[in-house]
Amino acid sequence: MGILSITANAQTGANQDLSISQQAFVRIAGVTAQGDLSKLTTELNAGLDAGLTVNQIREAIIQVYAYAGFPRSLRGLQTFMTVLDERKAKGIIDKQGAEASPIQDEGKKYDRGKAILEALTGIPETGAKTGYAAFAPVIEVFLKEHLFADIFERDVLSYVERELITVSVLSSIGGVEPMLRSHLNICIHVGLTKNQLQQFVTVIKSTVGKKEAKAAQKVLEEVLESKK
Repeated sequence: MGILSITANAQTGANQDLSISQQAFVRIAGVTAQGDLSKLTTELNAGLDAGLTVNQIREAIIQVYAYAGFPRSLRGLQTFMTVLDERKAKGIIDKQGAEASPIQDEGKKYDRGKAILEALTGIPETGAKTGYAAFAPVIEVFLKEHLFADIFERDVLSYVERELITVSVLSSIGGVEPMLRSHLNICIHVGLTKNQLQQFVTVIKSTVGKKEAKAAQKVLEEVLESKK
Protein backbone atom coordinates (compact mmCIF):
# COMPACT_ATOMS: atom_id res chain seq x y z
CA MET A 1 0.00 0.00 0.00
CA GLY A 2 1.48 3.31 -1.02
CA ILE A 3 1.52 6.31 1.28
CA LEU A 4 -0.52 8.27 -1.25
CA SER A 5 -3.40 5.83 -0.77
CA ILE A 6 -4.44 7.98 2.19
CA THR A 7 -5.99 10.34 -0.34
CA ALA A 8 -7.81 7.55 -2.11
CA ASN A 9 -9.29 6.38 1.19
CA ALA A 10 -10.79 9.75 2.08
CA GLN A 11 -14.56 9.74 2.46
CA THR A 12 -16.71 12.49 1.02
CA GLY A 13 -19.99 13.84 2.31
CA ALA A 14 -20.52 14.72 5.96
CA ASN A 15 -23.52 12.40 6.25
CA GLN A 16 -22.00 9.39 4.52
CA ASP A 17 -22.57 6.13 6.39
CA LEU A 18 -20.09 3.36 7.01
CA SER A 19 -20.46 0.78 4.27
CA ILE A 20 -21.80 -2.68 5.06
CA SER A 21 -18.28 -4.08 4.70
CA GLN A 22 -16.81 -1.42 7.01
CA GLN A 23 -19.41 -2.23 9.64
CA ALA A 24 -18.57 -5.92 9.23
CA PHE A 25 -14.89 -5.22 9.94
CA VAL A 26 -15.86 -3.37 13.14
CA ARG A 27 -18.04 -6.24 14.32
CA ILE A 28 -15.56 -8.99 13.47
CA ALA A 29 -12.63 -7.17 15.09
CA GLY A 30 -14.61 -6.30 18.21
CA VAL A 31 -15.88 -9.80 19.00
CA THR A 32 -12.51 -11.34 18.10
CA ALA A 33 -10.84 -9.03 20.62
CA GLN A 34 -13.40 -9.99 23.27
CA GLY A 35 -12.97 -13.69 22.58
CA ASP A 36 -16.70 -14.30 22.05
CA LEU A 37 -16.32 -17.12 19.54
CA SER A 38 -20.02 -17.92 19.28
CA LYS A 39 -20.80 -14.34 18.32
CA LEU A 40 -17.75 -14.30 16.08
CA THR A 41 -19.15 -17.25 14.12
CA THR A 42 -22.28 -15.22 13.43
CA GLU A 43 -20.33 -12.13 12.41
CA LEU A 44 -17.95 -14.08 10.16
CA ASN A 45 -20.88 -15.57 8.25
CA ALA A 46 -22.47 -12.13 8.00
CA GLY A 47 -19.23 -10.61 6.74
CA LEU A 48 -18.81 -13.24 4.05
CA ASP A 49 -22.44 -12.87 3.03
CA ALA A 50 -21.88 -9.10 2.80
CA GLY A 51 -19.11 -9.66 0.25
CA LEU A 52 -15.90 -9.60 2.28
CA THR A 53 -13.31 -11.96 0.86
CA VAL A 54 -11.60 -14.71 2.80
CA ASN A 55 -8.29 -12.84 2.64
CA GLN A 56 -9.82 -9.57 3.87
CA ILE A 57 -11.34 -11.23 6.92
CA ARG A 58 -8.21 -13.26 7.59
CA GLU A 59 -6.11 -10.09 7.42
CA ALA A 60 -8.45 -8.32 9.84
CA ILE A 61 -8.19 -11.14 12.38
CA ILE A 62 -4.40 -11.23 12.00
CA GLN A 63 -4.24 -7.50 12.75
CA VAL A 64 -6.17 -8.01 15.99
CA TYR A 65 -3.13 -9.67 17.55
CA ALA A 66 -1.17 -6.41 17.43
CA TYR A 67 -3.65 -4.88 19.88
CA ALA A 68 -5.26 -7.80 21.75
CA GLY A 69 -2.56 -10.48 21.62
CA PHE A 70 -1.86 -13.69 19.77
CA PRO A 71 -4.34 -15.86 21.75
CA ARG A 72 -7.37 -13.81 20.67
CA SER A 73 -6.17 -13.64 17.08
CA LEU A 74 -5.36 -17.36 16.88
CA ARG A 75 -8.72 -18.34 18.34
CA GLY A 76 -10.35 -16.04 15.82
CA LEU A 77 -8.49 -17.68 12.95
CA GLN A 78 -9.42 -21.15 14.21
CA THR A 79 -13.07 -20.10 14.37
CA PHE A 80 -12.84 -18.69 10.85
CA MET A 81 -11.41 -21.98 9.58
CA THR A 82 -14.40 -23.82 11.05
CA VAL A 83 -16.84 -21.35 9.51
CA LEU A 84 -15.27 -21.76 6.07
CA ASP A 85 -15.37 -25.56 6.36
CA GLU A 86 -19.05 -25.47 7.33
CA ARG A 87 -19.91 -23.14 4.47
CA LYS A 88 -18.00 -25.30 2.00
CA ALA A 89 -19.90 -28.36 3.22
CA LYS A 90 -23.12 -26.48 2.43
CA GLY A 91 -21.89 -25.76 -1.09
CA ILE A 92 -21.06 -22.11 -0.43
CA ILE A 93 -17.98 -21.00 -2.33
CA ASP A 94 -16.53 -17.83 -0.81
CA LYS A 95 -14.29 -15.52 -2.80
CA GLN A 96 -10.63 -15.82 -1.79
CA GLY A 97 -9.69 -12.27 -2.74
CA ALA A 98 -6.35 -10.64 -3.43
CA GLU A 99 -3.17 -11.56 -1.62
CA ALA A 100 -0.82 -8.90 -0.25
CA SER A 101 1.37 -7.40 -2.94
CA PRO A 102 5.14 -7.92 -2.68
CA ILE A 103 6.91 -5.05 -0.91
CA GLN A 104 8.95 -3.16 -3.48
CA ASP A 105 10.50 -0.60 -1.12
CA GLU A 106 14.00 -1.78 -0.18
CA GLY A 107 14.45 0.90 2.46
CA LYS A 108 14.94 0.08 6.13
CA LYS A 109 11.82 -1.27 7.76
CA TYR A 110 11.98 1.34 10.53
CA ASP A 111 11.99 4.16 7.98
CA ARG A 112 9.09 2.61 6.05
CA GLY A 113 7.07 2.26 9.23
CA LYS A 114 7.89 5.81 10.25
CA ALA A 115 6.70 7.11 6.87
CA ILE A 116 3.44 5.18 7.16
CA LEU A 117 2.79 6.53 10.65
CA GLU A 118 3.47 10.07 9.46
CA ALA A 119 1.00 9.57 6.61
CA LEU A 120 -1.62 8.22 9.01
CA THR A 121 -1.30 11.01 11.56
CA GLY A 122 -0.21 13.90 9.36
CA ILE A 123 2.42 14.67 12.01
CA PRO A 124 6.18 14.50 11.28
CA GLU A 125 8.09 12.07 13.50
CA THR A 126 10.85 14.47 14.52
CA GLY A 127 12.50 15.58 17.72
CA ALA A 128 13.63 13.71 20.81
CA LYS A 129 11.62 10.69 21.94
CA THR A 130 9.40 11.21 24.96
CA GLY A 131 7.14 9.13 27.18
CA TYR A 132 7.17 5.37 26.63
CA ALA A 133 9.39 5.79 23.54
CA ALA A 134 12.11 7.34 25.70
CA PHE A 135 11.55 4.97 28.61
CA ALA A 136 11.61 1.80 26.46
CA PRO A 137 13.15 2.71 23.07
CA VAL A 138 12.96 -0.85 21.76
CA ILE A 139 9.16 -0.87 21.83
CA GLU A 140 9.13 2.27 19.68
CA VAL A 141 11.27 0.36 17.18
CA PHE A 142 8.87 -2.60 17.35
CA LEU A 143 5.93 -0.29 16.65
CA LYS A 144 7.56 1.30 13.62
CA GLU A 145 9.04 -1.86 12.13
CA HIS A 146 6.35 -4.38 12.93
CA LEU A 147 2.99 -2.66 13.39
CA PHE A 148 3.31 0.05 10.77
CA ALA A 149 5.65 -1.70 8.32
CA ASP A 150 4.99 -5.43 8.59
CA ILE A 151 1.23 -5.07 9.12
CA PHE A 152 -0.07 -1.72 7.84
CA GLU A 153 2.13 -1.93 4.74
CA ARG A 154 0.20 -4.98 3.55
CA ASP A 155 -2.34 -3.81 0.97
CA VAL A 156 -5.00 -6.47 1.54
CA LEU A 157 -6.82 -3.81 3.56
CA SER A 158 -6.93 -0.03 3.19
CA TYR A 159 -5.77 2.35 5.88
CA VAL A 160 -9.42 3.25 6.60
CA GLU A 161 -10.29 -0.42 7.11
CA ARG A 162 -7.23 -0.98 9.30
CA GLU A 163 -8.06 2.02 11.47
CA LEU A 164 -11.67 0.88 11.90
CA ILE A 165 -10.35 -2.51 12.97
CA THR A 166 -7.93 -0.83 15.37
CA VAL A 167 -10.48 1.41 17.10
CA SER A 168 -12.89 -1.51 17.30
CA VAL A 169 -10.32 -3.66 19.12
CA LEU A 170 -9.25 -0.81 21.42
CA SER A 171 -12.88 -0.05 22.30
CA SER A 172 -13.60 -3.71 22.95
CA ILE A 173 -10.66 -4.42 25.28
CA GLY A 174 -11.12 -1.18 27.23
CA GLY A 175 -8.76 0.69 29.50
CA VAL A 176 -6.64 2.05 26.65
CA GLU A 177 -8.25 5.45 26.17
CA PRO A 178 -5.03 7.30 25.16
CA MET A 179 -4.46 4.84 22.32
CA LEU A 180 -8.12 4.97 21.29
CA ARG A 181 -7.92 8.77 21.23
CA SER A 182 -4.85 8.66 18.99
CA HIS A 183 -6.44 6.26 16.54
CA LEU A 184 -9.74 8.15 16.42
CA ASN A 185 -7.69 11.17 15.40
CA ILE A 186 -6.08 9.03 12.72
CA CYS A 187 -9.54 7.92 11.57
CA ILE A 188 -10.44 11.55 10.98
CA HIS A 189 -7.16 12.24 9.20
CA VAL A 190 -7.63 9.34 6.76
CA GLY A 191 -11.10 10.60 5.88
CA LEU A 192 -13.71 9.10 8.18
CA THR A 193 -16.40 11.64 9.06
CA LYS A 194 -18.04 12.55 12.35
CA ASN A 195 -21.18 10.75 11.22
CA GLN A 196 -19.25 7.59 10.39
CA LEU A 197 -17.44 7.59 13.72
CA GLN A 198 -20.73 8.06 15.57
CA GLN A 199 -22.04 5.11 13.59
CA PHE A 200 -18.95 3.15 14.60
CA VAL A 201 -19.89 3.64 18.27
CA THR A 202 -23.43 2.47 17.49
CA VAL A 203 -22.04 -0.73 15.95
CA ILE A 204 -19.86 -1.27 19.04
CA LYS A 205 -22.95 -0.84 21.24
CA SER A 206 -25.00 -3.39 19.32
CA THR A 207 -22.20 -5.92 18.87
CA VAL A 208 -19.72 -5.59 21.73
CA GLY A 209 -21.65 -3.96 24.56
CA LYS A 210 -23.17 -0.81 26.04
CA LYS A 211 -20.33 -0.24 28.51
CA GLU A 212 -17.68 -0.36 25.79
CA ALA A 213 -19.74 1.91 23.55
CA LYS A 214 -20.23 4.46 26.34
CA ALA A 215 -16.50 4.61 26.97
CA ALA A 216 -15.78 4.94 23.23
CA GLN A 217 -18.39 7.67 22.89
CA LYS A 218 -16.73 9.69 25.66
CA VAL A 219 -13.35 9.54 23.94
CA LEU A 220 -14.90 10.33 20.55
CA GLU A 221 -16.62 13.41 21.96
CA GLU A 222 -13.30 14.61 23.37
CA VAL A 223 -11.64 14.12 19.99
CA LEU A 224 -14.39 15.91 18.09
CA GLU A 225 -14.40 18.77 20.59
CA SER A 226 -10.65 19.23 20.06
CA LYS A 227 -11.29 19.72 16.34
CA LYS A 228 -13.56 22.75 16.82
